[in-house]
Amino acid sequence: MSSATAAGSAAPSTRVLVADDQQLVRTGFRLILDAQPDIQVVGEAADGAECVEMARRLRPDVCLVDIRMPELDGLEVTRILARPEATDPMRVVVVTTFDQDDYVHRALSDGACGFLLKDASPALLVEAVRAAHRGDALLSPEVTVRLLRQLKDGRGPSSAGGQPPRTALTERELAVARLVAVGRTNQEICAELFVSLGTVKTHLTKIQSRLGVRNRVEIAAWAWATGAVSQGSGPKS
Repeated sequence: MSSATAAGSAAPSTRVLVADDQQLVRTGFRLILDAQPDIQVVGEAADGAECVEMARRLRPDVCLVDIRMPELDGLEVTRILARPEATDPMRVVVVTTFDQDDYVHRALSDGACGFLLKDASPALLVEAVRAAHRGDALLSPEVTVRLLRQLKDGRGPSSAGGQPPRTALTERELAVARLVAVGRTNQEICAELFVSLGTVKTHLTKIQSRLGVRNRVEIAAWAWATGAVSQGSGPKS
C-alpha cells in the first residue's frame, strides 16, 4: 500500500458527537466537521437525554451541545458529562443562539471547554473542536471579551488563580496573551504578529506553564485581572 493510500485511510483523530434538537443544525455541523481530515462526527442526538446516553456509549472526544433541547437542556448535559467531579469527564463545547451571561458562567463552571454562538464562522467551530480535543478552551470572541471584563470587575467566576506578576511573561508572550484576551483565534494571532501557527501554539504552551493556568480562557482572565489589557481597549503594540 502506498503512503498516500495509508494516509488517506487513517482514522480521524477527533471523534465528535453533535447534540441539537434541530436536524438542519446537526446536518450543517456534520458537513462542516466531516470535511476536515482530522475530525469525524460519530453520532447525532436530538435531545439532552439521548446525548448523555450516546456520549457514554460512544465515548467521543468532543461533544457539541445546544442549550435549548428537550428532556435535558445543554447546561444539564454539560454538568452531567463535563463537571470535574464526574467519573471520567468528557470535553463539551456549548453551541447556542442564546448569548446570556448566566449561561456562559454556568457552562464554564460545570466544565465546558468552549462556548460558541451559532453565528460563529465554520472555521471557529472547527478550531473550537480542535481546542477542546487538546484540552484547551475557546469562546466566541464577543463572549470572551464580555466575560473577561466581568472577571476583571469581580462579577464573573474566578479563574485567574493567584494572578502571577506580568513580568512572568516575555514581551512576545505578553503580546500573545493580550490578543487571546480580546478574543483573537490562533490564526488571527498569526496574522497580527506575523508568526507561524506553530509559533503561536508554542507561545501559548509557555504562557500556560509560566502562569500556571490550564487554557486560553484562563490566560485571558489573567490578562484582564492583572491589567495587561485595559478595559475597553484592544491589544497593545
